[in-house]
Amino acid sequence: MNETAQRFSFDSYVDDGGYTPDLYPHHEIAEGVEGGFDGVTDEHVERFHEQGYLPIHNALTDAEVQDVLAGLIDLISGKNPAFKGVQFEKSVRDILHTLSGEDRWDVVRKLNYFVGYDERLTALAKHPKMLRVLARVIGGPPKLFAHQAILKPPRIGREKPWHQDHAYFNLPMGTPIVSVWVCLDEATLENGCMHVIPGTHRQGPLVHFKRRDWQICDAHVPNDHVVAVPLKPGGCLLWHGLIHHGTPANTSPKRRRAVQLHYIPASVERTTSEERLAVFGSEGKDVTC
Repeated sequence: MNETAQRFSFDSYVDDGGYTPDLYPHHEIAEGVEGGFDGVTDEHVERFHEQGYLPIHNALTDAEVQDVLAGLIDLISGKNPAFKGVQFEKSVRDILHTLSGEDRWDVVRKLNYFVGYDERLTALAKHPKMLRVLARVIGGPPKLFAHQAILKPPRIGREKPWHQDHAYFNLPMGTPIVSVWVCLDEATLENGCMHVIPGTHRQGPLVHFKRRDWQICDAHVPNDHVVAVPLKPGGCLLWHGLIHHGTPANTSPKRRRAVQLHYIPASVERTTSEERLAVFGSEGKDVTC
């Protein structure tokens, strides 16, 4: 094992040649809630349950966005030595040891489980206006279950194949999982904004396969009505844990950084990987992708 492999963690994405941009067509651009979290009405909550997603514009202030970005950069830069959750794009494995400073920031793929390691990121997970909206959507007090920062670096930020979040989470079937995707740079069609398929959360869980990623089989995605969700910094997207969603690669020269926070009802407890894979896993299901 070389020195870089020993020191750094890399994304597990496998380039099997299956990715093409036409896996992410868009037939519509999403309309969002104006006025931030304060603008969310009962009608918007009903829309979320019907469609499985809800964009909210100006959810964070410019100052809050800058605080979150500063927190991420400090963790990437090693300001908190206890944090070990930085993961780099696999494509830079051979050159990562030559990069430093801002060059290294632009090859990070993901930060895993950052809450508790930076007060600004921890504050985001406890944002009072966000939690009030989540309580209305979930139907009770929300509890943080998982959290990541997903960074699509300029030109090399890979796709995230179509998937359902619940396929990753050891939670009982039927758990109302609500994810909050907070946009820190402008997310556009060119740099890999979120794409969703409305209503697919009501179709239940699908088998996932370990192909390029842990994903729905490309041939099984009903992508005849895909909605693209471009957002400005400070905008956020709420989605249901079973909605089909994914993002194309970032081949543009612009960054696309975002934070994801996943919430469940406070009363729900974890299950096991075996229980999850009995529903979402491909083992023993006599199906192929």
